[in-house]
Amino acid sequence: MTESTVTEAVAVQSGVLGAGVRGSRRRGPGNWRPLLLLIPAFVIVTLFFLAPLIDVFIRSVTDPQPGAQNYVWLFTTEANLNVVLRTFGTAILVTVVCLLLAYPYAYLMTVVSDRTRNLMQLFIMMPLWTSILVRTLAWMVLLQDTGPINGLLAAWFGIGPIPLIRTTFGVALGMSQVLLPFMVLPLYSSMAKIDKRLLPAASNLGANPVTAFFTVYLPLSRPGIFSGGVTVFILGLGFYIIPALLGSSKEIMISALIQQQISVFLMWGQGTALGVFLLACTILILVLVSRFNRNGSLFPGANR
Repeated sequence: MTESTVTEAVAVQSGVLGAGVRGSRRRGPGNWRPLLLLIPAFVIVTLFFLAPLIDVFIRSVTDPQPGAQNYVWLFTTEANLNVVLRTFGTAILVTVVCLLLAYPYAYLMTVVSDRTRNLMQLFIMMPLWTSILVRTLAWMVLLQDTGPINGLLAAWFGIGPIPLIRTTFGVALGMSQVLLPFMVLPLYSSMAKIDKRLLPAASNLGANPVTAFFTVYLPLSRPGIFSGGVTVFILGLGFYIIPALLGSSKEIMISALIQQQISVFLMWGQGTALGVFLLACTILILVLVSRFNRNGSLFPGANR
């Protein structure tokens, strides 16, 4: 190949590359056009989500005067710390109860026939179609001192009346009934993907049923446990109606304290500081769980 031929080839290649660069530059602005479709969504999120959050944070550090006095009040008042501990303790209790009830139910959904599975799904979805206020009022009737539960205990066992309402037990029971579907559905979504032949294979290799469950099946269902547990726990932190109706002044939780500070005492700064603290705790929980759940997604069925 002569020197002139090489020179011509380089010139042609340079021309093609230059034309490609010029073409990409001409096509560049067009690549931004699909992003214009996101503008309405961005505006809606900004107006209805980001703007209120920013306003809440500003109020927490400016009302009644600029400074961090509202957060100092939050972390130095013993009553507030008791409310925070009670809220987190109740949310943890409800999460554990929901997990213990939902795990065998979700597993059963994976081994029954399609018709039975659809019926079980209907049973777990029906509570979501009923107002939470109606369900809470029903629990008030059942749990009161002269209610049916205490009546049955007195008639059958000669016990009672047992204080079921206005207690942590009553609050946890009502919250567990409401939040149980949010534990069952992620668990079922995760368990449905587990190969049913793994447990018999582990048994054939010498593992007893308990060992096979804890070493094979339970780790594979961990994404559903994480997803359902985080969902139930975070929702439990913000409950208001059930603790207000089934609990007492001694069972007050953060949401009720926020309502009290804003609506009763008109202390917007202290109420918004509690809200910001609850939001920060929620974000921190999501970050920590994501760190621990390295081998799976928080949302079963979603690809990472």
